[in-house]
Amino acid sequence: MQTAILTLHVIVCVILVMLVLLQSGREGMGVIFGGGGNSSVFGSAGAGGILAKLTTFLAVIFICTSLGYNIMTSSTNKTVESVLDVQFEEVPAAPAQAPAGASK
Repeated sequence: MQTAILTLHVIVCVILVMLVLLQSGREGMGVIFGGGGNSSVFGSAGAGGILAKLTTFLAVIFICTSLGYNIMTSSTNKTVESVLDVQFEEVPAAPAQAPAGASK
């Protein structure tokens, strides 16, 4: 089941990238910085178009497969573990030795 969800997820990712790249931008970079204030939210053409609807549909499938795969692969171990609970092994320090020429 995990393999099927992961395969569907990868296919949806590739198609979603292609659909986003196929869509033409209606506005320039000015829209990001507040330009084009007199236009509606979706522009004069509206939110229609088969590419926009298909992109939305695939985005929903992308989110569902992401969450589904995350839920399926999450561990069911309910023990609470923390990085702070890790105990490190103490390595004993080597005894200090005098330099070879210092014995004279």
